[in-house]
Amino acid sequence: MLEEIKRGCDEVLLETELKDKLAENRPLRIKAGFDPTAPDLHLGHTVLINKLRQFQELGHEVLFLIGDFTGMIGDPTGKNVTRKPLTREEVEANAETYKQQIFKILDPDRTKVCFNSEWMGKMSAADMIGLAAQHTVARMLERDDFHKRYTNNQSIAIHEFLYPLVQGYDSVAMRADVELGGTDQKFNLLMGRELQKHYGQTPQVIMTMPILEGLDGVQKMSKSLDNYIGIDEPANDMFGKIMSLSDDIMWRYFELLSFKPLDQIQAYRDSIEKEGANPRDIKFELGMEIVERFHDKTAAKNAKQDFVQRFQKNQLPDEIPEHELNRSGEPWLVGAALKDAGLVSSTSEAIRMIKQGAVKVNGEKIADTKLELKFSDPLILQVGKRKVAKVSLAK
Repeated sequence: MLEEIKRGCDEVLLETELKDKLAENRPLRIKAGFDPTAPDLHLGHTVLINKLRQFQELGHEVLFLIGDFTGMIGDPTGKNVTRKPLTREEVEANAETYKQQIFKILDPDRTKVCFNSEWMGKMSAADMIGLAAQHTVARMLERDDFHKRYTNNQSIAIHEFLYPLVQGYDSVAMRADVELGGTDQKFNLLMGRELQKHYGQTPQVIMTMPILEGLDGVQKMSKSLDNYIGIDEPANDMFGKIMSLSDDIMWRYFELLSFKPLDQIQAYRDSIEKEGANPRDIKFELGMEIVERFHDKTAAKNAKQDFVQRFQKNQLPDEIPEHELNRSGEPWLVGAALKDAGLVSSTSEAIRMIKQGAVKVNGEKIADTKLELKFSDPLILQVGKRKVAKVSLAK
């Protein structure tokens, strides 16, 4: 169970403490906080929410914290300038949208939605000063984003120092056993551990989750970078974006987003590396799973069909030259067929093009240089984007 819980995590602090908590055989209180700074969730956000779902399915209590109070401070994480706080109206509107979207993943009957204004709004000025006394300015400036701004003579507002303190106090108020967060939140998560110790609680275990790369496979998924897949997007758009992923980044998405067992994902890898399966077919599985999660099975099936139809239409010319292969050449290996149809100059070129991933049979990329063609109906052979022929056996 521990290995499954750790799946996709970047770091667990401390793993021995997590083992001890799990051994208590009681529902653990699993906390994750979200500042309602934007109304739309994308797949990058769901990396953490998926882990909450996993804990939920194991019988633990999920505490989904909407930071309506901290949202009015403004999270300074990763910022090189002071972040503009949200108004109460903006916070409330975004928080309501969050609640509607998270239940596409989490079970609403087993999820407790909390707002940190419930306890922070009751704090007096004296209470806040007491909380601020638990940490030093020197320790705050050890934090990477604060340190960079300080050394670059960029302003840091006093209220920004309160953000990690308030987030840490949330763990005290919620008596969290485990807190999840992105790798960029590690400083804030550690603050929760320290404050829990100060208030006499057993410190929470920290689990940091990786930041999911966007469609470009380089920068983190972000709406502002237009490299995102929104969980409220139409099924066809969602499926098409997943199919646009590179073959390499596809595995990252499987690791962080898929609910399929790890041995199933490894079987997909083996089918490509050892059996020459088309990566596009494996990507179909990922696309179908994600679309079904946020829409339904019918929408996923229709999205796949729409993609295949559009893909074939966009890749093939309206008029495809036809070519008959002489029966005396049977069995027909794909390289010989490509040469006979005039799509390559030699079988060695055919082999080279196959290895480059430039050869398709009936719209599917092939990797087997010794593939034997099976004829029942004519086959569409394609090399690159422009060379194509409809091939059949001579009667």
